[in-house]
Amino acid sequence: VQLQASGGGLVQAGGSLRLSCGAPGRTFSRSHMAWFRQAPGKEREFVAAISRGGGTTSYADSVKGRFTISKDNSKNTMYLQMDGLKPEDTAVYYCAADSAILTAPIGRTTSQYDYWGQGTLVTVSS
Repeated sequence: VQLQASGGGLVQAGGSLRLSCGAPGRTFSRSHMAWFRQAPGKEREFVAAISRGGGTTSYADSVKGRFTISKDNSKNTMYLQMDGLKPEDTAVYYCAADSAILTAPIGRTTSQYDYWGQGTLVTVSS
């Protein structure tokens, strides 16, 4: 199963974008989900995560207060609203979902997620 991420593009510093993530024909209502990003020459890093029901979220310090993660289980879609974008936010953004193990906590590491999207490029110009 592969997730599909969309919504990336080119935006000026200070602008906004909204990323979406879903999997046609598949529900992730029982999964914690997350966004990671990878800039050229750097390792993939955690951006934000959300619990299966959407009631708990976690953010990297670098995006806290600017990005908002949300999940609409009725539409089988997760979102990342990105406001106040900075050039250092430029990266390929990947969405991920875990295997819906009920006792698992929300993850901030790539190893805690089993399903991944193909990535969507976000470029922020100065």
